[in-house]
Amino acid sequence: MAEVWDYIVVGAGSAGCVIASRLTEDPDCRVLLLEAGRDYRAADMPAAMTSKNPFNLILPKRFQDIYLWPSLQARRTERQEPRIYWRGRGAGGSSSINGQIAIRGVAAAFDAWAEVGAEGWSARDVLPYFSRLEDDEVLGDRPHHGRGGPTPIFRMPQADWGPVDKALRDAALALGYPWTDDLNAPEAEGVATYAINIRGGKRVSVNNAYLEPARGRANLTIIGDALVDRVLFDGRQATGVRALIDGEIRDFGARNVVLSAGAIHSPTILLRSGVGPRAELAELGIDCICDLPVGKYLFDHPFVRLELKLKPEHRPTDVDARHTNCCVKYSSKLAGGGFNDMIFFAMNHGGFGDLDPDMFGEAGIHVALFECFSHGAVSLISPDPHIQPRVDLRMLSDERDLVRMRDGARRLLAIGQQVSVTSIARAVEAGNSKVSAAEMAGRDDAAIDDWLMTDCSDAQHGAGSCRIGPPGVYDGRSVVDPQCRVKGLEGLFVIDASVMPLDCRANTNLTTIMIGEKMAEHLRHARKARGREFSGSAAAHRTGR
Repeated sequence: MAEVWDYIVVGAGSAGCVIASRLTEDPDCRVLLLEAGRDYRAADMPAAMTSKNPFNLILPKRFQDIYLWPSLQARRTERQEPRIYWRGRGAGGSSSINGQIAIRGVAAAFDAWAEVGAEGWSARDVLPYFSRLEDDEVLGDRPHHGRGGPTPIFRMPQADWGPVDKALRDAALALGYPWTDDLNAPEAEGVATYAINIRGGKRVSVNNAYLEPARGRANLTIIGDALVDRVLFDGRQATGVRALIDGEIRDFGARNVVLSAGAIHSPTILLRSGVGPRAELAELGIDCICDLPVGKYLFDHPFVRLELKLKPEHRPTDVDARHTNCCVKYSSKLAGGGFNDMIFFAMNHGGFGDLDPDMFGEAGIHVALFECFSHGAVSLISPDPHIQPRVDLRMLSDERDLVRMRDGARRLLAIGQQVSVTSIARAVEAGNSKVSAAEMAGRDDAAIDDWLMTDCSDAQHGAGSCRIGPPGVYDGRSVVDPQCRVKGLEGLFVIDASVMPLDCRANTNLTTIMIGEKMAEHLRHARKARGREFSGSAAAHRTGR
C-alpha cells in the first residue's frame, strides 16, 4: 500500500461519478474510483441500457446478473416476503438502470432538511447545484433552471405520449388537478410531463454525463469489479480501503475515503468496518470503533397500481416505447404530509419480448407516497462482503403513511373509473387483487389497507440510511454531519442518497446528483484552503467517543 491517493471514491453511481469527475478537474488531485460492478465506456453500453424503455434492461435475467445485484432482496411490508431489490451495479450505478426520471426534490423538503440540522442544505443552498447539473433544452433560461450542464433534461412532446399517459392526463384534469409545464419549478404541482435524462432518444447516465469526459485524465484511475470490503483505519483516521479484485485481497491507501456506494452498500461497508450500532456488530464478532446508527432510517417510496388490461389497439408495439411520460404531483394535506407529498404516474406497458409479464404486470396507473415517515433498516447478516445484507423497508409501518396512502388509493380508484381510462382498457383492476377498480372503491378502509399492505412495492428510491445531522452532535439519528463527514472519525465521508435526512419528495436520482455536485465543490474548496493534506477533520468533529 505504498501509493496513497488524495481520494478513494467507492461506487461509480449517481454521486460517485460526479465526485470523481469534479475532483479531478484539479490536475493536482489524484482520485481512485472503485466500482463493484463492471466498468465500461459509454460507447460499450448494450442497446437495452441506452433504450428509453428501462424494462429492456432490468427484467431479463441475462442482464440482471450483470447490471443489478441479483441476490439483493428486500421486504417491503410486514405482510410480504422478501424479493429482489433493484439496485444498479456497474459504471453509472442505478442511473444506468432506473426510469430516467429527472425531477428535483421539493424546495420545502430541503428547507425541512435544514431545520433538522442539515445546515447549508436549504432550498436556497441547493438550487445552484441543481442548475449546474442540468442542460434543460427548453426551460434552461428560466431563473431556477440551467443550460449547458452534464445532465440533459428532456420532456416528451404530448403527441408522442403513450395511451396511458394521455388517459391519466385527461382523467386528472377532469377531476380538477391543475396543469403545470414545469414540475421542477419551486412551487409547481399538478399534471405534468415528466422531465427525463435522455438525449437523442437514449439514456444519459452519470457514466455518460460525468465519467466519460473525465476518463482521459492522468489523475483519475478507475477499477471495475472491485468489491470493497471495508475502510481501513489508523486509530480514528481513515487510511484507505480493502477490496477484493479477481479473488485477491488488495489494500489501497488514501488521505480521504468517500463512500458513494448507495443507500444499501454504503452502510454495509461501514458496518463491516466497525462503524455502526455496537450491539449489532458484537453479535457478528466485529469490533466497534464508532457507535453510530448506521443503516437505520432507511426509506423508499411505496406505491400501488391500477392494472389496465389494454385493448389491443392501445398496446405499444415498439420495444423501445417509453414506459412513462405523465405524472401528477399533489399534496394530501393529511397526517402531517407536506407540499407535494404524493404522486400519480402512468405506465404504458410492462415490457416486451422475453420479459416475464407477471414480474411487473401490464400497463397501469400508480399512486406513490413521496414523503415517507416509515423507516426500515439495512443490517448485516454476515461480515462476508459477498453476502448481501438484510433489507427491511417497513413500508406503511407509520400510521401517517398508511392514512395518506389509503387516501391516495381512493383517489387512484376514482381516476380508474374516468372514461379516459375505461375507454382504453377491457378491464381496470386494483393491482394483483383481481378486483375491479369500481368494486374496490366501494370497500371499507380495512379492505383498502389489506390491499396496500399486500400489494405495495417500492420505487427503487432507497435513501436515508446514513443521514445528515447537526454538526458535532450525537443525536442517535444521524451518521454524518452537514459536510458529510462520518461523525467521530476523520478522513471518511459518505456522499450519496443515504445521507438524506428526510424525504426529498421526488425521484431520488437528480437529488443524488445534486448532492454529489455540492459535496464535490465543498471538497475542492476545503482541499484548496487547507492544502493537499486536507483530512476532512474539524475541531468540532473530533471526539473521544
